[in-house]
Amino acid sequence: MLKNGNGAANFKESHGYIIDGVWYPRVTSIVNIKAKPALYRFYGSVQSFAEGEAIKNRSAEEGTLIHEAVQNFMVGKAVSPDPRTEPSIKALKSFLEAKHIQFVPEWIERRILSFKERYAGTIDALALIDGKFGVLDIKTSQEIYRDFNLQTAAYFDALNESVEGLQTRWILRIDQVQMCLSCGAKRRIKGGREKIRNNGVYCRHNEWSEVVGQVELKEFPHWADDYRAFLAAKKLWEWENENYLKAIGYLR
Repeated sequence: MLKNGNGAANFKESHGYIIDGVWYPRVTSIVNIKAKPALYRFYGSVQSFAEGEAIKNRSAEEGTLIHEAVQNFMVGKAVSPDPRTEPSIKALKSFLEAKHIQFVPEWIERRILSFKERYAGTIDALALIDGKFGVLDIKTSQEIYRDFNLQTAAYFDALNESVEGLQTRWILRIDQVQMCLSCGAKRRIKGGREKIRNNGVYCRHNEWSEVVGQVELKEFPHWADDYRAFLAAKKLWEWENENYLKAIGYLR
């Protein structure tokens, strides 16, 4: 039994979409059931949970600014980047021009739905890159994590139900760092938090370059195994949230 009468309604709003009068869980909510070691290490490195939440929320805000700028690029709108993310946007503009990436306007930031497995999501874009047509997902993370494969595989399979010619998936990661002028260490500040990487060697120089943008594009053409893993995660997510899902009529 649910103790809070509003619990099911809040769950429904927070974890899914209503499409044509039917509720579907979000892909991002489903994949959140998977453990995230990098996130746990982050929370373990800060002074308190509240500090971690503040950093995470500020990072999310910066990520949203980048996503909005990228969407403007995709549809050919002028971009006036926020000073906090300007190096990232400058690097992205150069990268997109050099790669001649073509976006499908009607598939930018679009809701998608799997009737077969009953889930929904919002894709960043469908794109044509180097002659291949596929799903493009934008991330502003420190690296490309394997978890992302579950999300893009779910998008890919749902789109396969209605879009012809899909071939592959990409993650487009956008970030910005400073380089140590003496040892080459990388200094990253996001959400107001500093992190320095130097292959395990402590950087003692404190001689940093200007902030420069970084853009990484990685293809993931083999999606079937990732999709099976997503369905397993969905099954676990349904088990974990069984009471709510029964209360709102998704499960019986």
